[in-house]
Amino acid sequence: MELESKFNRRAFIKGSVATAAISTVLPGWLQAMANTKTVLLCSSWQTFNIGDIAHTPGVLAILEKQLPHVNVMLWPHDVGNGVKDMLKKRFPKVAIVESDKEVGNAFAKADLLLHGSGPSLVGRDDIVRWVNETGKPYGIYGITFPGIYAAKGESVKPLPLDVDLLNKAAFVFFRDSVSMRIAKDNGITSQVMEFGPDGTFAVDLHNDAAALSFMKQHGLEEGKFMCCIPRYRFTEEWLAKGKNRPYRQDHVDYNNQMKDHDNGPLREAIIQVARNTPLKVLICPEDETHVALGKSLLLDHLPEDVKKRVVWRDRYWLTDEALSTYKRSAGLFGLEQHSPIICIGQGIPAVVCRFYEQSTKGFMWKDIGLNDWLFDMDDADQVENLVPTVLKIAENPKKAKEKALKAKAFVEKRQKETMMVVERNIGKLL
Repeated sequence: MELESKFNRRAFIKGSVATAAISTVLPGWLQAMANTKTVLLCSSWQTFNIGDIAHTPGVLAILEKQLPHVNVMLWPHDVGNGVKDMLKKRFPKVAIVESDKEVGNAFAKADLLLHGSGPSLVGRDDIVRWVNETGKPYGIYGITFPGIYAAKGESVKPLPLDVDLLNKAAFVFFRDSVSMRIAKDNGITSQVMEFGPDGTFAVDLHNDAAALSFMKQHGLEEGKFMCCIPRYRFTEEWLAKGKNRPYRQDHVDYNNQMKDHDNGPLREAIIQVARNTPLKVLICPEDETHVALGKSLLLDHLPEDVKKRVVWRDRYWLTDEALSTYKRSAGLFGLEQHSPIICIGQGIPAVVCRFYEQSTKGFMWKDIGLNDWLFDMDDADQVENLVPTVLKIAENPKKAKEKALKAKAFVEKRQKETMMVVERNIGKLL
């Protein structure tokens, strides 16, 4: 699909001349206001997963830190379930535009559209609308590509629209190097194509009161527990509130086939930590469906002596409470990606267990120097090393934290470098 560009260059030149004329007569503080650039962040894909929630405050925090002179607005897909209030509390200066009128005004004011981190080019239709209505530049920040699931053995081909959009983007940052290779193999030649960490690494939302209350209630002490997250191969999204997804018997059958293969090693790691170290284990969710799985896949299978040292979180939580809990833990291991990202962003050790059905996002652990903490559950040799690795983190917390902090520093360096690219492209013509 060829994108249309309705940008009126004559109007742009006229406006630029007027701005230049005004700057000669306005005092300094008004000149600064006249010259302020605006970024419209397109993000907030869904709210039933604390990782999808975290994309947005993560990128907002990076923009706030690295480009404090730039005005930022948020164009979200979903900020329900208390997420909007959480974002407004942390970022009171960021306007959240939702109605057609608000979006139209944001289009007129913004100089750059920034597609936030995500599992794929989720906001492709939003980019098309932006280009057709404004002709202004856009960039992609920290996505997996193409992020389209295909059965094992089948080739994954990106959507033609996605190829076109990425080729015409001012810059594209991929959150894992495998995605960048796939993009290049499919003929994508954007002006800038680099590794750009998932925005979730920078999330800094906190709810210390809720975290401390839960910890006290369940006898969890700071630095004296690890966190564990179970999951199925396919998320049974029809069980999540508000998702309205169709039931998939084929997914249920495959989940049942693989559940012990994937979660059995986690159970063994919990057992070894509980029996061989002074640490407890908190079984917790990354999305709504994980709450029940924490009991059925992990807790119910543990020996009685181990259960005494294990806490099962029996309800979902939002990103702020999760972060405030993770940062007080000794580390995390499990079958999800974004809770580990949140941990590394706080300098907390985190092990990622990935499998084919999760796309290539897990390979970002190699990209940030944490290959030793990345396990492919489809590789028997790697699975064998999972339990010893978790136990090593539990037994050597100081050394593990040093490793986590080194990865955090690398990520923050890349965040700064990526924002230099963003700034260079604010206000440019397509």
